[in-house]
Amino acid sequence: MSRLLDPESDPTSGEFARRHLGFAPADATIADDAVAVAAGTKIRQALGLDPGEHIMDRALPPDLRAGRPELADPLTEAQTVERLAELAAMNNPGRSMIGLGYYRTFTPAVIRRLILENPSWYTAYTPYQPEISQGRLEALFVFQTMIAELTGLPVANASLLDEATAAAEAMTLCDRATRRSKPRFAVDVDVFPQVRAVLETRAEPLGIELAAFDPERPDPAALAGAAGLYIQYQGASGRLVDLAPLAELAHRAGALLAVGADPLMLTLVQAPGDAGADIVVGSTQRFGVPMGFGGPHAAYMSVRQDLVRQLPGRLVGLSRDAHGDPALRLSLVTREQHIRRDKATSNVCTAQVLLAVMAAMYAVWHGPEGLRRIARRVNARAEELRARLNGIGGVEVRPGRLFDTLAVRAPGRSAAVVAAAGRLGLKLWRHDPDTVYLSTDEATTAQDLDDAARAFGGACSPAAVGGQAGAAEDAAGAEAPGRESAAASAAAWLAGQRADFGKVARRGEFMTQTVFHRHRTELAMTRYLKSLADKDYAMDRGMIPLGSCTMKLNAVTELSGLTWPGFADLHPFQPLGDAAGSVQLMSELSQALLELTGYDALSLQPNAGSQGELAGLLAIRRYHQARGEGRRTVCLIPTSAHGTNAASAALAGYQVESVGVDPGGNVSLEDLRAKLAQHAGRVGALMLTYPSTHGVYEAAVREICAAAHDAGAQVYIDGANFNALVGWSKAGHFGGDVSHLNLHKTFAIPHGGGGPGVGPVACRRHLAPYLPGHPFGDLASKSGAVSAAPFGSALVLSISWAYIKLMGAHGLMAATDGAVLAANYVARRLDGVFPVLYRGPGGYVAHECLLDLREFSHRTGVSVDDVAKRLMDFGFHAPTMSFPVAGTLMVEPTESESLAELDRFCDAMRAITAEAGQVEDGEWPLEDSPLRNAPHTAAALLAAGWTAPYSRALGAYPAGSTAAKYWPPVGRVDATYGDRNLVLTLPTEAGS
Repeated sequence: MSRLLDPESDPTSGEFARRHLGFAPADATIADDAVAVAAGTKIRQALGLDPGEHIMDRALPPDLRAGRPELADPLTEAQTVERLAELAAMNNPGRSMIGLGYYRTFTPAVIRRLILENPSWYTAYTPYQPEISQGRLEALFVFQTMIAELTGLPVANASLLDEATAAAEAMTLCDRATRRSKPRFAVDVDVFPQVRAVLETRAEPLGIELAAFDPERPDPAALAGAAGLYIQYQGASGRLVDLAPLAELAHRAGALLAVGADPLMLTLVQAPGDAGADIVVGSTQRFGVPMGFGGPHAAYMSVRQDLVRQLPGRLVGLSRDAHGDPALRLSLVTREQHIRRDKATSNVCTAQVLLAVMAAMYAVWHGPEGLRRIARRVNARAEELRARLNGIGGVEVRPGRLFDTLAVRAPGRSAAVVAAAGRLGLKLWRHDPDTVYLSTDEATTAQDLDDAARAFGGACSPAAVGGQAGAAEDAAGAEAPGRESAAASAAAWLAGQRADFGKVARRGEFMTQTVFHRHRTELAMTRYLKSLADKDYAMDRGMIPLGSCTMKLNAVTELSGLTWPGFADLHPFQPLGDAAGSVQLMSELSQALLELTGYDALSLQPNAGSQGELAGLLAIRRYHQARGEGRRTVCLIPTSAHGTNAASAALAGYQVESVGVDPGGNVSLEDLRAKLAQHAGRVGALMLTYPSTHGVYEAAVREICAAAHDAGAQVYIDGANFNALVGWSKAGHFGGDVSHLNLHKTFAIPHGGGGPGVGPVACRRHLAPYLPGHPFGDLASKSGAVSAAPFGSALVLSISWAYIKLMGAHGLMAATDGAVLAANYVARRLDGVFPVLYRGPGGYVAHECLLDLREFSHRTGVSVDDVAKRLMDFGFHAPTMSFPVAGTLMVEPTESESLAELDRFCDAMRAITAEAGQVEDGEWPLEDSPLRNAPHTAAALLAAGWTAPYSRALGAYPAGSTAAKYWPPVGRVDATYGDRNLVLTLPTEAGS
């Protein structure tokens, strides 16, 4: 029997862990609450366990056990916050003018408090159940509308992971849409370097050739046979070109024009769609989202109407509910990887919902006129800086139109200029020995302009440009002492500035929809955000028992450092010496993750689980190529694997072959060996999910891995369910060569309504040279980038760091044991009414269980959908429906749910079976039963002329009246109407 804790050697143990766990673990020394101890005892008794016995000692195959992880003793919450503060103080963000797609911005306080720091937003799950997700669906609908308006294209998705991966998605969209026999993609020579790096990574396995294209010297030959042309608008150097002739040139060659565009700039310059662009991508980071050393940030993509079914990522559309009222839902979901597998439009199974909501609300807060004001101020400062620098001997600024970025030549002096600026606290970008790039932004001050000019050897006084008195201070910043008169004249100058962008200037109005004009006061904005949050169901309301991607508790202390300037204001391309605290934090997190997984090397770069999958598969691919075995291009994937696996394998250049399962839900060794023999010498990878999405610990996993290794393949173990292994077993020890980890699940990063996610990839030593690199960030490898920033979504890594520090080894082991205990308790309580489809050794499930509703549905006519919607009336989010097996519900409680909440869920499920029995007995017609009419809205229940054969009270309060009743804002949403009648943005209005 395992022992989690030695109290004498660990006096601080349990302080945080007992707040994290919903009931006491077998080793009750971790808890001092009598209720929690009694609950844990009751659950173990229900499962036939001895009082001090761990469920993991029965459920997990003995040969998979690992020793207790060697982690530091847990910290208290106060100690954790203190240590975070020390790490933040070690960073030196300075004042960044580096640009290259990342800019300083001001997060409106109302958005920071009511969205970023609000559990109603950050603990929500992906809106797969639209009836209880109307608030975040509306916010994403606003985001899509904002992007469509700014880019001039009719369809925008609900966000992507970052700008570089969005550009890669644009490349593959062009390839799908044009179907060239020999794929080719032309790329702007002035593209952001990180975008180019990710394009190279993604193009190689798909056989897409990247061709250089210079928009200032357009060569039609460069587009011969190209599926698409990618233009950076504005370029890395600040160059701003006319897109119209480039669109015409691309279309004559049969290619699509894809544009990477800065959304703030698009308030002043021509919308790419109006110039003929087919696809527009970019980042909304500068719309109120901190740089955060690289992320998370919401990227975007908009397309022509005829490309909508090729569009990757999630798409929110308007439909109607059962009462004919408007309701939002995710549209065209058949494009997604869980359904189309390797034929999906993308492997991206998430979005950046929380960040997209922040960006959308930034636009709502400022409105189009406010965004234009900010953009004009940014541009005016750049123009003044150009004028000042041009007055310095030996310095030359690139001529031509610009928005916010200057390319400045100082022959032979770029390093000295950057160093001089650094001594003044200003961060510039050294492009080459002769050239420095610098960008203005929302936070640029007169002092910044002074220091930039001084770094180049110029005068610090704004009077250096004669009548142009210098840049005005932003209202949010404080003017430097002794410069009040300069500031006044600067403000007057700026007020009169209207940049002349000539024929590329924006014409006409945009964002005329009411939502962008109504919420100007903080009171109005507060009420609007509150109204959206009230429509949603999140963990602050009750359990979200979704299998495969269950929400873990996001403790407030873990989120402490998110908005601290030491972390939030770091530019991702700053020297690592400026980020010593973040580097230390990432090192400690990496070492802990390696200890918990049993691997040897790790990359934190992938900013989603899907990207971690891709990175791991690419590492395997490069490993085989380096050994002269590039022919190994087959990837075997069991049908019990995680839903994104097949799409990730296809993007990595693999031919996907499925492996069946046996009647117990385990990988069929017979079928596996047959497939290995069928593709002998060609199998490169086997992708397993462990424990599987069937909710079982497969006893033969070592044998499965050995069979793949004997055939020369590498084993990828998907870490989506690693929360059922942490502290007890290590994938790197029982056969895995590489895995990704879902930090947004297992290690407490908020799911945020569908993102952010972080998916670091860990591997054994022989694959380490093939982990993701990056052109910047002092990484050992400069190739193979899978994300725009060297360390991906670095800002939120402090959450997982804090979770591990707070829990310690014993706490993590208790969490795993508790999660598996809760799943088995639910399985035991419901097995009499909904059979558990698969069980592992000893009859136990892992962290989740598949409830088989197929016979129940056949007998009563009540569908999985009916059960899911009726659960909303009981105040629950539904489990995962019909995945991975049609006609099932996948239930995954977590270790943080109390016994009372587990029982409430089980009681609700049993009550639903009783209602189905009344349908079966003929007491209610199915079509007019509380199951088919669910969920019940307040409006429907209060309407005159109630004719249903059951009472209004039963419809509203199936578990009895409660003051905490959650009311779904809409009735059951029509699953097909919205797809047949696509409406993807708010209607354009003539005025505000």
